[in-house]
Amino acid sequence: MDLFHEDQALWLAQVQEPIVDPDRLIIDPHHHLWPDMRGDVYNIEDFTVDTSSGHKVAGTVFMECGTCYLETGPEEEKSLGETAYVLEQTEKARELANGAPILGMVGHVDLRLNDRVDDLLDRHIAIAGSFFKGIRHAGASARAADVDDMFIPASAPADLYQQTDFRRSVRRLGERGLSYDTWHFHFQTQNFIELARSCPDTQLVLDHFGTPLGVGAYQDQRKEIYEQWAIDIKELSECPNVVLKLGGLAMPDNGFAWHTAERPPNSDEFVAAQGDYYHHAIDCFGPERCMFESNFPVDRLSLGYAVLFNGFKKIAASYSDSEQEALFSGTASRIYRL
Repeated sequence: MDLFHEDQALWLAQVQEPIVDPDRLIIDPHHHLWPDMRGDVYNIEDFTVDTSSGHKVAGTVFMECGTCYLETGPEEEKSLGETAYVLEQTEKARELANGAPILGMVGHVDLRLNDRVDDLLDRHIAIAGSFFKGIRHAGASARAADVDDMFIPASAPADLYQQTDFRRSVRRLGERGLSYDTWHFHFQTQNFIELARSCPDTQLVLDHFGTPLGVGAYQDQRKEIYEQWAIDIKELSECPNVVLKLGGLAMPDNGFAWHTAERPPNSDEFVAAQGDYYHHAIDCFGPERCMFESNFPVDRLSLGYAVLFNGFKKIAASYSDSEQEALFSGTASRIYRL
């Protein structure tokens, strides 16, 4: 499954739609760039094509994804290469005529390295300054039986959120004015709730709705998983230090199988399939604690950027103008201090 190539672009081009609410300001708070990902490329030029496809994307936030790590040196320092790479791509973005500027980034530090975390944070900030907004050390931990069926198998230890040094470092991020991003699978949300309660002064951001899975052992359990997911999201919303990213449900691992269809979904089909997740999350957290995310290029395996944001706008149409402003740009600007 290629992230960006000629055949994929032609496949996505089968669905063309007028842009909904074209003047709505958007901050896309979650995207990646890869000079080489499983033999494929998605760079700033490719992302510019997507962000200039009709919506008013005023800025973005790069999310760590293990790209361009240093090839030599201590393992814990290799993620410094990603921070340097993003700064280079940000400069390139400024030179391009179209597309959105990258306004900030979330990098990676192994938060289990309690005695080195401050030094590593200092080194990332020495490269990027205030452009560096926080850390993602993902908690996603796939059960052994699931790995073969997953497009993005995850390798975090199952008890990551419970580890003493890890929690201490998450609290340290809050003390330094940095946020903590993570993604995990639907069966890990209760553990994340415990983490959130143990780090009340750190801003926590949960990506991709907590990734309700729909492949492998979970492919015939959508209703049951949704029901428990909805309960967990409601309980999570009671943690005032947590905000939610709305997106990332078009990954192959969510089980909608759009990436294998003859054509991608249009925005109405997207809303019909996934709208309940969005509305429940917004009802629980409120628009001021939610933000729409593209998760590109991963969700690009299923649908195009313009179609995705058309779907978001159709979902948001029932909310007030100020609530839509929060969902599309306000929450992201506040949480990432843009």
